[in-house]
Amino acid sequence: MTVAGPVRALPGSDSTWVVRRFVARERQRAFWVVAWFALAGAVLGVLVPLLAHGPAVTFQAVTVVFRVVGGSFAACGLVAWRRRPDNHSGRLMTATGFAFLASPLLAQLDAPLARTAGLLLRNVWLLFLVAILLTFLSGGRLRTRTDRVVVGAVAMSLLVISPLWLLFQNVPGNLLFLWPDAGIAGAVDAVQQWLYLPIAVTVSAVVGARWWAASRPGRRALLPSVAGSTYLLFFTVVLTAGLVGLPVPYTVFWVLAFSVAMVPVAFLTGLLRSRLARGGLVELFRGMKAMHPADLRAALARALGDPDLVIAYPTGSTTFVDDADRPVALPAADGDRSAAMVERDGQVIAALIYDRSLDDDPELVEAVGGAAAIALENQQLHVEAQDRLAEVRASRERIIAAGDAERRRIERNLHDGAQQRLATLALQLSLIGRQIRGDPAAEQLVTSASDELAQSLEELRELARGIHPAALDQGLDIALDALALRSAVPTTVCCERGPRLPEPVEFAAYFVASEALANVTKYARATAAAVHLVRTGSGAVIEISDDGVGGADPARGSGLRGLADRVEALDGTLLVASPPGGGTVITAELPCR
Repeated sequence: MTVAGPVRALPGSDSTWVVRRFVARERQRAFWVVAWFALAGAVLGVLVPLLAHGPAVTFQAVTVVFRVVGGSFAACGLVAWRRRPDNHSGRLMTATGFAFLASPLLAQLDAPLARTAGLLLRNVWLLFLVAILLTFLSGGRLRTRTDRVVVGAVAMSLLVISPLWLLFQNVPGNLLFLWPDAGIAGAVDAVQQWLYLPIAVTVSAVVGARWWAASRPGRRALLPSVAGSTYLLFFTVVLTAGLVGLPVPYTVFWVLAFSVAMVPVAFLTGLLRSRLARGGLVELFRGMKAMHPADLRAALARALGDPDLVIAYPTGSTTFVDDADRPVALPAADGDRSAAMVERDGQVIAALIYDRSLDDDPELVEAVGGAAAIALENQQLHVEAQDRLAEVRASRERIIAAGDAERRRIERNLHDGAQQRLATLALQLSLIGRQIRGDPAAEQLVTSASDELAQSLEELRELARGIHPAALDQGLDIALDALALRSAVPTTVCCERGPRLPEPVEFAAYFVASEALANVTKYARATAAAVHLVRTGSGAVIEISDDGVGGADPARGSGLRGLADRVEALDGTLLVASPPGGGTVITAELPCR
């Protein structure tokens, strides 16, 4: 299965960025071990000093929550980075988490350089957080001008305004301090905080617009962005309230702490949803063999979580149609849909058109595409098997039809040829017998020859009826009555009235009755038999029963096996019920097609 969604070129990059996006260098295990130990050390480093001072006051407790949130960001980021190395969101979340912890960690060191770095990095987490919120749907990559402008504004505030603030802020260990001026330092700090408000409003507006325009899978993917932008907007409003002198209760800080905690929670929810979706692939693969073609699209849509999924089938090199044979266009480069081509033996057999947000989980798309390939291949094999079965059935029907036609021809030739000549010969012998009555010996010879000829003529007629009963030309009901009259066992016939059945069905019903009554005469030791014909809405059912000794076994005789072949060639069913001592019931179900 090849992921071949619409490729969109980014400014300054070539058009293969989507392909490169899904190819990333795997990190060594040592890298992840070091990263997790570094995270554990950083979390302990910022929490132990707080918790070591005895019972925490309210503000200190909020600080603990904020630092735990920083650890959760980094932990979620490391998990995402390991699972999806091609997606930069994991790296950004890891950087955000460590940035939460960097400033308080460095502030505990006595070295002036460490303290200065801690002051410069006190708000750097905001840069990574804004980048995450704007790029959840693009794999951690800035794709629009708005994204780059907003992130650039945050970077400017950190790279320009923060060092400028340190020039006038007299704090212990500040290596950048040049001139003590609390007024200028306060003004610079206020400018930076006021700048955060339009940034937060812009981020919230961009995320809100994208969420509103997104499909259901896209909205699920945007949940971390929605949670984060809500926190960011709330955070800047609290800052602005402090700038204008409004009192801010500690409850607000608790709300801030728990609102920022929703970002990694939402991100973990997305990871869990992806895992659950992949778990659902097990059930999807299990049901592939028994799945009806009409259910395939719904099953794949459930697995991807995209109810608008479309399966398009190629009708040419660039044209596709859906299940209803309606034309389907592959997604445009600037649309909100992607396409994945499903291939078999190097040939495209279908295209899955799905929500573009699912490109952030290419393994899931590839797995569903693989399931689609298996299902489509099974369907194709099923169709081919049905075609072969239909060819075999049609061939059997043609053979039986040809045999019936040959039977009819032979019966007519016997009737019109040999029987007529034998009947003429019998008449001539009768005439000769009248003329030679004066010669007893000759008369005896003629009488004997006439008897032999009559017996031969009767045997020939019986043979002709076995090859093809002439009574069938008058209808199955009459033919069955004639068959019952010739039976050595008293036989009753009950035929449901109705229109004539197709000729192959009448032939099959007649020969089933003929063979069954012949077996009754030969083996059943029965005193009575019955033939019952019922016309159903889809064909006919003929039943032959007797009160004989039973014990008939189709596997031990060629007669019933031949009848079964004839019935099955018409897509019918032959049933034999013959318990020892309980008589025999032979039922043939013959559909009309």
